[in-house]
Amino acid sequence: MYFVKTPKIFQLFFKNYIWQIPGHKKSIYLTFDDGPHKETTPLVLNILEKYNAKATFFVLGKNAIKHPELIEGIRSRGHGIGNHGYSHKNGWGQGEEEFIQDVEKCNKILNTALFRPPFGKLTKKQTAKLKEKYKLVFWTVMPGDFDTAITKQRCLARSIKNTHKGTIIVFHENEKAKENMLYTLPLFLKHFSGKGFVFKPIPQL
Repeated sequence: MYFVKTPKIFQLFFKNYIWQIPGHKKSIYLTFDDGPHKETTPLVLNILEKYNAKATFFVLGKNAIKHPELIEGIRSRGHGIGNHGYSHKNGWGQGEEEFIQDVEKCNKILNTALFRPPFGKLTKKQTAKLKEKYKLVFWTVMPGDFDTAITKQRCLARSIKNTHKGTIIVFHENEKAKENMLYTLPLFLKHFSGKGFVFKPIPQL
């Protein structure tokens, strides 16, 4: 189960997490989880470049080690990098020390101030420890590109319907999400570019 649009009550109760980025400008914050992916990442970068869009990639340490050239490609094009853990551990199933070690192992590779927990799951103790060093970035909209039960057209419709200025939207760079994401992304960018929106990376500071 997942929420396409994060309920506002979550944002009120979990104030240690960044759910959106308020502001007066028409800005949208694209994020991509689980990469870098040898096939998907280059395609995503080319689509973003076509629309002069910047994004933040929350990558896994184990994938970054395999594809350092993709990490360099992301950074060289002006996109942001975030920590998504080294091995995609579920915080609810890990002790504080073990989970933090996985995050730190990833950050030795990436050196970033942004962290997004896999599955969006953190315990209170993990949160307290991590917020000392990182901005804990969650999301406003999750259209479900990974959901094999929905069509790519529905993924696009969800993305457009629920996005507004300041939205943090999350897509995924994995095999399960690939078809829906690569269909949705260019049409999403075209739609909002036409309405005068700009696409920015999440600030590190």
